[in-house]
Amino acid sequence: MTVDGERTAVSVRVHDAVAEVTLVDVGRRNSCNPVLVDQLARACERLRQDRSVHVVVLRAEGPVFSAGGDVDSLLEPSGDPTAVYRGFAALAALPVPVVAAVHAPVIGAGVNFLLACDVVVAAESVTFDIRFLDIGIHPGGGYLTRMQERIGRQGTAALVLFGDRITAEEAQRCGLVWRTVPDADLDETVRGLTSRVAARDRELLRRTKATLALGGALSVGRTAGEVEQIAQDWSQRQPAYLEGVERLRARVRPGS
Repeated sequence: MTVDGERTAVSVRVHDAVAEVTLVDVGRRNSCNPVLVDQLARACERLRQDRSVHVVVLRAEGPVFSAGGDVDSLLEPSGDPTAVYRGFAALAALPVPVVAAVHAPVIGAGVNFLLACDVVVAAESVTFDIRFLDIGIHPGGGYLTRMQERIGRQGTAALVLFGDRITAEEAQRCGLVWRTVPDADLDETVRGLTSRVAARDRELLRRTKATLALGGALSVGRTAGEVEQIAQDWSQRQPAYLEGVERLRARVRPGS
């Protein structure tokens, strides 16, 4: 399918506060090619402005979630080597929670899609195969840093330097994946997660994710505590807090 002469590589659907962003460039195995990267970045920018969206789900179509680097792009590098990472950066910068629903193998740079998400749920049949060094290219776009944040230095070394290929269950054990489920349960599991998020106050979600993103930039102790206290004080002055307390009171003291 094409739009204005350009093939459609990314589709977006918004329903009941949930935005589904789907990689649909099946002919190119959802590789990190310029068309897909540009459309993903533009889709994320639109979602940033959509105040009806509380949570984003990243999906993909086809037998491969993402094949990683695009062969044509690898053979003819862009004048701007950072361009290929625009989509990942835009995904990571979304102010609302983002969950990846992974149904099929993820290869090489395709793992960047998952590292840009807050939570990853994978089907049991999924495998992860990091191939940067196999084709003689150094990982880029913050890949090594993000991977170490997820799985630590040893795990990153095993996958990148040693080329260890892992299953979904192994990925869950090392922290690359939050939850592994039977293939048939993937959609239901993701719906369960997103339905809870969709029911929450959007501004509170944004504020909490922003504080979480500060991560290692904050020292454990006073600095981190002060930042969280400011955000917590803000939240207690919002209508959603008062409504939530009233709902809790009604459950705890029925009939009162």
